[in-house]
Amino acid sequence: MGEFSNKLVAVLNEKIDVGVAMNSLAHMIVGLGASVENKEELRLTDYADADGNSHANISEIPFMVLKARNSNQLRILRQGLIANNIKFVDFTNTMTIGTYQEQIERSKQTKEADLEYYGIAIFGDWNTVSELTKKFSLFK
Repeated sequence: MGEFSNKLVAVLNEKIDVGVAMNSLAHMIVGLGASVENKEELRLTDYADADGNSHANISEIPFMVLKARNSNQLRILRQGLIANNIKFVDFTNTMTIGTYQEQIERSKQTKEADLEYYGIAIFGDWNTVSELTKKFSLFK
């Protein structure tokens, strides 16, 4: 890819409610942004409007939101991301309902194979991320 060396993608489980998907996406993106050590790689820009108002910290990198048919597709994608050392943040069913302390405890008590993945947000090498996400379609 010419202009961008890194790609931003989120893949959401199409089986979950749209409100839950958007909540998951918001949590994942905050975590992903925080986990990128070199913030310059995110190419964050201050978009100014004609009135001089600032609309800061918007990435110049295109951001694709894709959909997975189910949790298992996300689990397989996660394994591929780990194998390729690609930065990601995922969100599961144990991270909802109750207080964050209850969510942390529920997560600790759930084996990975029993997690239902709601989504994965990804930031990494354009070509590798493209290859790992090519089977997913646009989230509509």
